[in-house]
Amino acid sequence: MGEYAHTIDAKGRVILPADFRSELGESFVITKGLDSCLFVYEQAEWDALSEKLRQLPLAKPEARAFVRFFFSGARTLECDKQGRFLVPGTLRSYAGLKKDVVLIGVSNRVELWDKAAWEKYNDEVNPMVTEIAAQLTDLGI
Repeated sequence: MGEYAHTIDAKGRVILPADFRSELGESFVITKGLDSCLFVYEQAEWDALSEKLRQLPLAKPEARAFVRFFFSGARTLECDKQGRFLVPGTLRSYAGLKKDVVLIGVSNRVELWDKAAWEKYNDEVNPMVTEIAAQLTDLGI
């Protein structure tokens, strides 16, 4: 849980907040996420997601595309002694990460956003939260 603003240094490293480090463990997986952000998973959570993705029918083009999307960008990472991790260049490009970033805790993952993109997303979604909440009652939430 939580939202933390940081910057990416010239080498492409970002500090992983201590709360997230304790949850993610020594090594974790980063990959392309939805909405042009990056998803960061603790290893066991990644393994569970990977298993679900492996169960998708290979004959369906949509399933193949979705599996390719997640696995092609996935990397196992570790933090250095200062609590920083290197965001691979391809993932920085995918998410449009330049300097200012935001890390947010979202249930079973951490999301890494370009700060401007996160602010834009919030500006678009926040006015609709009440309506979205009403729609989720159909799902028992």
